[in-house]
This record gives sequence, C-alpha cells and structure tokens, in this order.
Amino acid sequence: MLGKRWNGMLLDALSGGSLSFSAARRSVPGISDAVLSDRLAELTDAGLVHRQVDPGPPLSVEYSLTTAGEKLIPVLSQLGRWAAENLNA
Repeated sequence: MLGKRWNGMLLDALSGGSLSFSAARRSVPGISDAVLSDRLAELTDAGLVHRQVDPGPPLSVEYSLTTAGEKLIPVLSQLGRWAAENLNA
C-alpha cells in the first residue's frame, strides 16, 4: 500500500488538512484524475483516509486523514529523512 506511487505524497498533502478532489490533484503535481481517484479509494478502503460527501447543492467531496492516517505521518517523515541520509539518488 505505502509503496505504491503517489500514496505517500497524497498522505503528506492530506496531513495539512482536508482537501477536495481538485485541491488534492493540485497538491500532487503529475497525478492523473484516474490514478488520484484509485489511490484515494485505496487509502479510504485501508482506513487511512476519510471521504466526506456533502450532498449540496452543489455536491462536494472532501478527503481527510483518519486517526490511523494521522499516526502514520510521523513514520513516513522519519522514513523520508532516513532515505535522504542513507540512499544515493
């Protein structure tokens, strides 16, 4: 799950607060709408992201980290620091 491309970036983007689909797309440059939709669904199914639907009008959907997702952010940050210090890019 965490090794899939974009998932770490999406979790990092959501660590700043809830985002709409379009805001999430802007936060992760280069991701396609289809991949973003798939990754958000996977992270939601894994219990790391919460999907909140406001029926509107207009209909809106926001994504935010669950408690489990929030607890994962420091671990991902530590992993990123370790990689920067120990892996030659």
